Amino acid sequence: MSKHDAKILIVDDDQDVLLAAKLFLKQHFITVHTEKNPENIPDLLRNEAYDVILLDMNFQRDATSGKEGFHWLNKILELDPAAVVIFITGYGDIELAVQGIKEGATNFILKPWDNKKLLATITANLQVRSNKKEIEGLRSTQKVMMASQDQAYSNIIGKAPAMQRVLNVVEKVAKTDANVLILGENGTGKELIARAIHRASGRKDQVFISVDLGAISESLFEAELFGFKKGAFTDAKEDRAGRFEAASKGTIFLDEIGNLPVNLQTKLLRVLEYRNVTRLGTNKDIPIDVRLVCATNMPLYQMVKDNKFRQDLLYRINTVEIPLPPLRERVEDIPELVEHFLEIYTKKYNMPQKRINSSTMRRLEKHDWPGNIRELQHAVERAVIMSESNVLEPRDFFLPQSKEGEEEEVITTNTNLQETEKILIRKVIDKHGGNISRAANELGLTRASLYRRIEKYGL
Repeated sequence: MSKHDAKILIVDDDQDVLLAAKLFLKQHFITVHTEKNPENIPDLLRNEAYDVILLDMNFQRDATSGKEGFHWLNKILELDPAAVVIFITGYGDIELAVQGIKEGATNFILKPWDNKKLLATITANLQVRSNKKEIEGLRSTQKVMMASQDQAYSNIIGKAPAMQRVLNVVEKVAKTDANVLILGENGTGKELIARAIHRASGRKDQVFISVDLGAISESLFEAELFGFKKGAFTDAKEDRAGRFEAASKGTIFLDEIGNLPVNLQTKLLRVLEYRNVTRLGTNKDIPIDVRLVCATNMPLYQMVKDNKFRQDLLYRINTVEIPLPPLRERVEDIPELVEHFLEIYTKKYNMPQKRINSSTMRRLEKHDWPGNIRELQHAVERAVIMSESNVLEPRDFFLPQSKEGEEEEVITTNTNLQETEKILIRKVIDKHGGNISRAANELGLTRASLYRRIEKYGL
């Protein structure tokens, strides 16, 4: 008979109980430790991770109330939140044992026990231990991921007066639970600001849930945001919480709220008014406690006039409104943003550090950047990949020509790197009448590199 690869600890002040339990359990488990004095529990747990702990409810100093059992149960769970504790109790203390389960114990067994039942109870609770460890692991992973993600959003570059005004508002509003509406063009950093608000709030240690409302279909809106019960629809294989439930105690960020159809705006308004959600397939209201931050690049006030956005929903979401300036109104921040992205992408693509000369930086500052910071970010990434020099030139950014009468400007807001590269290569080859050497020279590529790209794109 093979033994379970599990570690069992038995804590009881009755030496006969300890001996009997150990003799039996050693036949089924590789490690069985016994302890008569509960005061030694902390040292035992610091030195060993037990899969199941059998704990007497009453010790000699307090023989009937169960207080010592509850004390050591709490101590065990404090030292090891994933601990599986099975109370050992007499028949007359069943009510106390049930209370113990409410306090965090996993199960209880009665003295004198039947060995088969004891073994079955311990074996069944080994899976509980496994599940608890998995949950704790997921929580730890989530904390690490959240910390890592927040770190990426931690340093907002914004020395320009227009951005300083934004950051001043963020500092004031973050300390409250007021609903915030962030307005701005595409690529201005709306989620960055939303995360900054969360990180500076009293909910910073809780979850931040980002929801792109423009990416959720009408048919899945309620299921995604409010959750569903198993069997509520064809693919509902299990009960699932929606985004609002998942964000409870934390912050929920509803991006692209201007894209929400009017009928779905009504459903969202109800949730925000009553602060509860109802999962699909149930009638039960589930209370939620969330900080709401919304964002859009659409003209909500004009949409209200055109009956495309509910006025009462607008009032609900914009207790404080934060308009983000486009990049062309904060030109002072471009040099620092460029340096920031250069550092990111040279590391990402394992390239030597690249720099930008002053004339190229002036060209970057003069560009209109219709795609804002996102466009600048993609432009820097593209330049890092395409340039074979450590000093980046204007041509590496595909900027407009500075002299009048020169070839047609090549301006792109296309965020698809390969498609942009393909368009540019075709244009330069056409310009030089198919002369590969001249085209390669203008693109800053070797002939071999250009030929590889021609073959890749089928030009």
